[in-house]
Amino acid sequence: MKLDHIFFYKVKQRIFRYIYLYTGINLSIKMVSCSNYFVLKKQLRLLKKQGLKSSVSFPVEGGLFPYYEDKKENAGYLEFHYFYQDLYVAQLICQNNPTRHIDIGSRVPGFVAHVAAYREIEIYDIRPLNNPIPNVKFKQFDLMQFNEKDAESTDSISCLHALEHFGLGRYGDPICYDGYLFGFINIHKMLKINGKFYFSVPMGKQRIEFHAHRVFSLRYLMELITPYYSVESFSYIDDNNVFYENVIISEENVENNYGCNYGCAIFELKKNNL
Repeated sequence: MKLDHIFFYKVKQRIFRYIYLYTGINLSIKMVSCSNYFVLKKQLRLLKKQGLKSSVSFPVEGGLFPYYEDKKENAGYLEFHYFYQDLYVAQLICQNNPTRHIDIGSRVPGFVAHVAAYREIEIYDIRPLNNPIPNVKFKQFDLMQFNEKDAESTDSISCLHALEHFGLGRYGDPICYDGYLFGFINIHKMLKINGKFYFSVPMGKQRIEFHAHRVFSLRYLMELITPYYSVESFSYIDDNNVFYENVIISEENVENNYGCNYGCAIFELKKNNL
């Protein structure tokens, strides 16, 4: 960034900060808070008054740093689809305790971090990972291609909310209409007979929302999966971010995608001996 751009950026950020401080309007994220500056000042006076009576010194420095929205939020933010998906599949892997587990493109600060807390995990991603992480081995690789050295190399693979992106260019991958299919077949090649594949994608009316992702109908997913795997369990997250664990797949629900427009289908699969 050039020096003049840096200067104007800092000026803009300072203006935004003062607007937020005095009005509660956050122009950076287009959020309006009902809390106001006068309440903040009243709380600050009370804090300083209490500080005079304390035996420990914590001087208030650097001006005010308001966070008006935080008191109105939930105690924890459950990221849409990812929170339940990442936690649930990490628990399954812990229970099944595979010899080797490889992940393809799943979320590093969510799912990968959960698994790395209790075991080693290898991750493949088309993007680089520049920070070393304990218990994580990383390989930069485009899984729309196949490396014969990976054939039947592991008894456990996960690919969570990732396959829908293959071939759409969002993450620097080449445009490939059938990219998801190449990835799906290559994952099957990597897995040993009777190995487990933990797999999730968006579920709803089948479509591409370019270049964000694909959404898969449950009927097509079952047609895709059945020749290669047996379904050990099926769970899903609906449009309201409600998690349904280990549900029975019925013809009616296959037809209507469990009422989802943009849900998340989560499969625990076992590789068949073809």
